[in-house]
Amino acid sequence: MGAPPASFVLLGMFLLGRACAAGPPPDYAVVVSKSTHQDSGWSAVVAALVEKHRAVAILYDAAITDALPALRSQHPRYTCFVARPAEATRQFVADVHRLARRYDDDPYGDTRWGILTGYDAGNALRIARHAAPLVVRKVASGTEVALELCAEGVWYSELIKNRMVRKAPGGSPVPGQGPDDTTGALADALNIWAADLVVTSGHATERDWQIGYRYRNGSFRSKAGSLFGVDTQGGRHEIRSPNPKVYLPIGNCLMGHIDGPDAMALAWMNSAGVHQMIGYTVPTWYGYAGWGCLDYFLEQPGRFTFAEAFQANLRALEHRLATYFPGLAADVVPPGTTRRPDTLGDAARAAGLETQDGAGLLYDRDVVAFYGDPAWEARMAPAETRWDQSLTEEDGLWTFTVTPRRGKDAFTPVNANGAQRGGRPIVQFLGARLADIRILEGEDLDPVIADDFILLPLPRTCDPDRAYRMRFAARRVAP
Repeated sequence: MGAPPASFVLLGMFLLGRACAAGPPPDYAVVVSKSTHQDSGWSAVVAALVEKHRAVAILYDAAITDALPALRSQHPRYTCFVARPAEATRQFVADVHRLARRYDDDPYGDTRWGILTGYDAGNALRIARHAAPLVVRKVASGTEVALELCAEGVWYSELIKNRMVRKAPGGSPVPGQGPDDTTGALADALNIWAADLVVTSGHATERDWQIGYRYRNGSFRSKAGSLFGVDTQGGRHEIRSPNPKVYLPIGNCLMGHIDGPDAMALAWMNSAGVHQMIGYTVPTWYGYAGWGCLDYFLEQPGRFTFAEAFQANLRALEHRLATYFPGLAADVVPPGTTRRPDTLGDAARAAGLETQDGAGLLYDRDVVAFYGDPAWEARMAPAETRWDQSLTEEDGLWTFTVTPRRGKDAFTPVNANGAQRGGRPIVQFLGARLADIRILEGEDLDPVIADDFILLPLPRTCDPDRAYRMRFAARRVAP
């Protein structure tokens, strides 16, 4: 007897996930190819996600676009694409980005998605089964980050030899003298100190991260699902760090490209305990889709989950592309390629942008992977943010308020290290999908209100005495 049709499997998984209970449709979809689902190890990964999230499973034959009708019908808040490593290619990542913008007709992403894979099915199953939320307190970084917003942490400069900064719990960041070679120190931050968040930048390939960008340093390398450091003297530092963590290779080329069993991404998941990570699948040169995740995750501590921060930065990129380069917004280009806009519009000129910015945004849009369960919650430990934001609703009337907390400096960049830093719009995710939206107050803020998020372009200057407030009417269409 052949495999059951997708509709039958879909129904069966729905009943398994919801235990036949009455109630609203599931808000989480697991999308998987039929060939992957026929593998018992990987079908266990799907079953674990269905059970954990009371989800529905959607099977497809050859192309993930086959799942689009079912996804449009369900319109889940979360979509997890379960994929064997051989399926999780550069093109697969781009296809997921594009599919996620097609649940409805607006130009923005419509679901919080992730690709759940691993070195093998056992690795993926550990990630799928893990449910306990992560509060990020310990941050280890190979590039400068805003440690003042972290509970504790350490960063080593990729640019200046021996430069480092450390923050102890309850203290302030303190500069120090780092080792000539930071390979061992970074390995210890994973193996002994058990960092919750790892941040890296600099040169990288699918097989290594070169720790020093402007000076000679060691490297992290991968082989057959194992991550290890090699210092400048040839010493080897095995990475065995099982505590669940998140990983931001914000400025690394190719860290998200799974091109075989020796890929760095698989080693981070398998031997370094990474449960969620982003990563470029191509060489990076513009940087908006990578570095901006710091703006939302680390620099607005506690406001967004790791997955939400990734999505917020995508909404920012999509908005910037549609606003300043509308002729490029609908373009679909092969991953790793781009094109410049034919002309530069007045709005782009007024914002100080050039045609290269349009090319860079288009290049970045579909080439950063998000690996992991998108509904798993990993958040920075709460700390002071530069502004507060709140959303309230009463009888179909919604009020979104932004309250500056740093006076005139509230909207200035927190940290300038990296590329395309600062200036990210204010993003608020909604707890329900909305329709029939009418703005009643605050149109001067140029808001975007989609069915599941609000976006306000960040004002260039801050008036600390002003109420940045908008009100709108809307109807709920889903819980």
